Formats: sequence, structure tokens, C-alpha cells
Amino acid sequence: MASEADTAVNTDAAVDTDTAVDSGSAVSTGKKAEAAENDRAASDADFDDDDLVEEGEIAGDYLEQLLDILDFDGDIDLDVEGDRAVVSIDGGDDLTKLVGRKGEVLDALQELTRLAVQQSTGERSRLMLDIAGWRAGLRAELTRLGTDTANQVAETGERVSLRPMSPFERKIVHDAVAAVAGVTSESEGAEPSRRVVVVKQ
Repeated sequence: MASEADTAVNTDAAVDTDTAVDSGSAVSTGKKAEAAENDRAASDADFDDDDLVEEGEIAGDYLEQLLDILDFDGDIDLDVEGDRAVVSIDGGDDLTKLVGRKGEVLDALQELTRLAVQQSTGERSRLMLDIAGWRAGLRAELTRLGTDTANQVAETGERVSLRPMSPFERKIVHDAVAAVAGVTSESEGAEPSRRVVVVKQ
């Protein structure tokens, strides 16, 4: 199967659009997230749920054919979350082979699926692909990490520097930190060693 183009999606090696929060010099996450949301709102203004449902259906058809070619079984579920279509593949044996090390295969598949959707619609896709619940599990794990780290910093006042992460991973941590009062987070360093730093406000 295609082996990489993680994260998210990770994409990043195929960079996910969520990385907007991490591009540029280290500034407050809240400001970055707001700027990223404004950019996304402008670019996606003409999209509605019907467009996103269509994206999901095109992606589902493409992935169904791909699974047949690769001789993998799996149930394809289509959904819409916010301003993006979400496609999940679950239920089959050995689906983790389509995730790969640190989600690298999954990211490559996501990028291929986005390109298939773009070829059909003529519009750039921000579709999210998950296989065997890998992204959902990663999101839950990183959300806990961000929340726990933020609470630690709020209590001790000492800044904490986390391990290097992909843009997709950093975005999840930034969002978790932003939900805790009295702390903020920044991204420091250059790829692939860029990391989240949590500090007291």
C-alpha cells in the first residue's frame, strides 16, 4: 500500500491544514488558532454540509475500491465534523497495516483520498481519514497529555517542554492546553524537532 506522504494527514508528513496553528514563530496559541480559523472560514465559506457529504461519498467510493484491490475488509463510515468530512474504516482484520508506524501509511492514504476528492470536485479537500480508530485514540491520548501538563504548570508555575510532535499532534495539545485557565502554549524549534512548550500566563 502507499507508505507515507504522520499527521495528522500528519499529513504532515503530508501536512494537515490544522498546522496553521503551528506555522511561524512561537506566539500564543489562542491568537494562532483564531487566525487559522479565520483563514479556514474564508476559504471554506462556500461549503455547506451537502458539499461535505458529497466529499465523504466520493472518498468512500474511492476507499472501497482501494480496499478491494488490496484485499482488505472493513466497514466504511461517513460523517461530517465542523467544516470537514470524516471517513472512518473499522471492523476488518489487519487494518493496522493500513495505519503503519506512527500513522505514516494512514497519512499517505489520507492524502491520496483527498487528491481523489479534489480530482472529482475541483475543490481542495480537508477530509480526515481514520483507520481502526488510530486517530481517535491518538487524539484522546494527546488531549489527556495537554490537560495534565497544563494543570501541572498551573500548579507549579514551571514551564514544561514536551517531546517533538507532528503539526497534527501539536494542534491537539494546543487545544487541550487552551481549555485550562492560567496557562498558555507555544511551539518552539524547527521541524522535525518542533515541540509544544506550556507556560504559566
